[in-house]
Amino acid sequence: MKHLLGCEGLTRDESIALLDSAREFARISDRKVPKLPTLRAVTVVNLFFEDSTRTRLSFEAAAKNLSADVMTFQGQGSSLSKGESLKDTAQTLEAMGADVMVVRHSSSGAAARLADAGWLQASIVNAGDGTHEHPTQALLDAYTLRERLYGDKSVGKGLDDVSVVIVGDIAHSRVARSNVHLLSALGARVTLVAPKTLMPVAVDQWPVDHTTDLDHALSSPPEAVMMLRVQQERMQGSFFPSPREYTKHYALTAERFRALGEKTLVMHPGPMNRGVEIASVAADSTQSTILEQVTHGVWVRMAVLYAVSQGRKDA
Repeated sequence: MKHLLGCEGLTRDESIALLDSAREFARISDRKVPKLPTLRAVTVVNLFFEDSTRTRLSFEAAAKNLSADVMTFQGQGSSLSKGESLKDTAQTLEAMGADVMVVRHSSSGAAARLADAGWLQASIVNAGDGTHEHPTQALLDAYTLRERLYGDKSVGKGLDDVSVVIVGDIAHSRVARSNVHLLSALGARVTLVAPKTLMPVAVDQWPVDHTTDLDHALSSPPEAVMMLRVQQERMQGSFFPSPREYTKHYALTAERFRALGEKTLVMHPGPMNRGVEIASVAADSTQSTILEQVTHGVWVRMAVLYAVSQGRKDA
């Protein structure tokens, strides 16, 4: 695997191998100095054209844990303001020694363009492209589910027959798309919940169930419910009457959370809007995996950086 551009096309075996590799890297977290020499002399560039906290810092931590050299590029204050193109920016960074580029961009397909255009020798990891995909987020979500459900018995396992309900702004969510591809490949049963205005047009062609009724979707409590943020920054026009109306019908309120019982896991990719799509009592509960997802993201991204670095050598 020279590049990781999305979860679409990842096989079950490839996905499980990445999750198992992440579990191996997790073992170093108990060390006094949690570092491995695995990527010594490899330069990883975080090429971020959109704002990010969790993903950018998580990739930095992952690369440093593997002893890679790390450079971070942020669009604000760069030569992009002078009209420099994505191609020229990437080629400039490769000329400085970049071996792996972790790319976040507002345009869907930007990472694939860098990987497939023949401009670069570097490996490309998609850290989120427009409303298309965010593969490492889906991988860390799956890793978190496996750990909570199976613990030490998770190695080699998929998520067969695990029920996951994903709620919120599905239409604009690259996290939802990557999770649909990955969780389905791992054998999970996925249900999408959103108002019609926030459901993708082609959702009938996806390997999922979908509904506009959150209470119905939660009536038989799933193993996990994943709440998504409404992405106002990607919207033009109004997609629902008001935030209050959205919360009433599509939030994991305190009442809905208590009705779930004690076995349903509560997930969120962050950043959260407390009181809009999720109540604090749910986000801060023992059933919540939200902070675990952040921790697991470092290990999953270590596995991905290692995999594409090896793939680059093989290529």
